[in-house]
Amino acid sequence: MWILHLDLDSFMASVEILRHPELAGQPVIVGGNGDPTQPRTVVATASYAAREHGVHSGMPMRTALRKCPDAVFLPSDMPAYEAASAQVMDVLRDFPVTLEVWGLDEAFIGADTDDPVALARKLQQAVLDKTGLTCSIGIGDNKHQAKLAAQFRKPAGVSTLTSADWVQVMGERPTSALWGIGAKTTKKLADMGLHTVNQLAAADPTELAGRFGPTNGPWLRYLALGKGEATVTDTPWVPRGHSHETTFPRNISDPVIMADHVRTFARRLASEAVDAGRTVIRVTVKVRFVPFITQTRQTRLEAPTTDPDPIESAALAALARFTLDRPIRLLGVGVEYTMPRSA
Repeated sequence: MWILHLDLDSFMASVEILRHPELAGQPVIVGGNGDPTQPRTVVATASYAAREHGVHSGMPMRTALRKCPDAVFLPSDMPAYEAASAQVMDVLRDFPVTLEVWGLDEAFIGADTDDPVALARKLQQAVLDKTGLTCSIGIGDNKHQAKLAAQFRKPAGVSTLTSADWVQVMGERPTSALWGIGAKTTKKLADMGLHTVNQLAAADPTELAGRFGPTNGPWLRYLALGKGEATVTDTPWVPRGHSHETTFPRNISDPVIMADHVRTFARRLASEAVDAGRTVIRVTVKVRFVPFITQTRQTRLEAPTTDPDPIESAALAALARFTLDRPIRLLGVGVEYTMPRSA
């Protein structure tokens, strides 16, 4: 069984270019409402022409404007991206493979084949012919390897990374090159003298457990050894919950305004739980204070429900447990669902 990871190239920007062919070859940046001067909005996706100017996903739109003032800035259009993603996944389902969808722009594919590269090329061509979108595909013995390999030759490339060449390809790369290791973990590893994948692979599991915990510590070494999940399943993913949040254009300090936002989010989430056929068991409120301190508070419901009144009350109770003595820049509400037995 080979595992392939398919990653749609600059997905949202590519969808926009398909809708507006005159933008082909131009730097296109998608994010927020399309206004790069609006504070506290970030880049969702940038075309490769924009990336050449140093623009990347997650960058503040204002920074992207400074780096690439001639770019075309467009608002996010989630329904259009969802429709394009569904079309791609339908194309993949026409092949004799196991498809595990991981998001709008990526999926893992399990395949019994003697020539995974040839299969990858056929998948790429089918997606391009039927949707107009390009994708990059990584091939590996497990999901971790395939995920990393998909980034090696973007856009529209095919790369292979297996246990046989793991050390040669990955050994001297920084620990941040591993899937799931972010900036904070990279710094902590560096403080331990672990800078490369090889160094992390050779690290003492006991010392890692002492620094990162009995589960996370050994897991980091597991990644450095090139290990990963080797099973692809087409069982539909069942979300554990849902949330909504907003970043305010200007900091707010009025508790009444905060409570109004919490009420609105809570009732919206209750309605969405009904639409999804799920029941809510826990409510979480998230607050990001100035300058950038994030805290959360939770309230568990007495019984699973979709009734907006107790969900709203639980959210307000969680909000009341914050010390709201500083301005805030972000406010969010999330709910946790009762999980079905099949999950």
